[in-house]
Amino acid sequence: MSGYPLTLVGLEKARCVVVGGGEVAARKVVALRQAGAHPQVISPAVGEALQRQAEAGEIELIPRRYQDGDLLGARLVIAATDDPETNEAVWQEAQARGILVNVVDDPPHCNFYVPATVRRGALTLSISTGGTSPALARRIRQNLEQQYDTAYERYLALLGRLRPLIQETVSDAARRKALWEDLLDSQILDLLRSGAHDAAEARASEIVKAYQ
Repeated sequence: MSGYPLTLVGLEKARCVVVGGGEVAARKVVALRQAGAHPQVISPAVGEALQRQAEAGEIELIPRRYQDGDLLGARLVIAATDDPETNEAVWQEAQARGILVNVVDDPPHCNFYVPATVRRGALTLSISTGGTSPALARRIRQNLEQQYDTAYERYLALLGRLRPLIQETVSDAARRKALWEDLLDSQILDLLRSGAHDAAEARASEIVKAYQ
């Protein structure tokens, strides 16, 4: 199935609902929280992880079964229960209200899919098989986690700090492009991987100064 990839932003200001309290629901809550959301969980019972988050105020827990009308004002909803009737009811209400909805492991009852995701700070790598093979998406994600290790978080943070300076001091577009290529082709990432953070910063500054 074809689709249009996108990244939702501003979820910290949006009502995001997860219906269900088991392990699958807990994983979906983790992903929503990583995206900045403060999820609302609707379930008569939840696992230990969700209970701890509720007690810490990290999520809002409504300890009962889903009821029609629960999705009023929601931007996004994930149904992750083991009850087909509940999942169907969530799907129907979400469709009627024009809400983004994903019924876990039920592609016909989804108007969006949740990709397998690798996060390294501001870097987000997402893999989707259009709901056809979540197992393959997980396998590809595992490969990417090894290829794009945690050093990329510092790497991208460093490049992000340099960007305003480069925009301000290197006015020629061709020179800026060449500068970025030199930064990306340098050994900065390797220095960060080895823990030589000061050396990485110094090398980056040296390259930028050569173009100013």
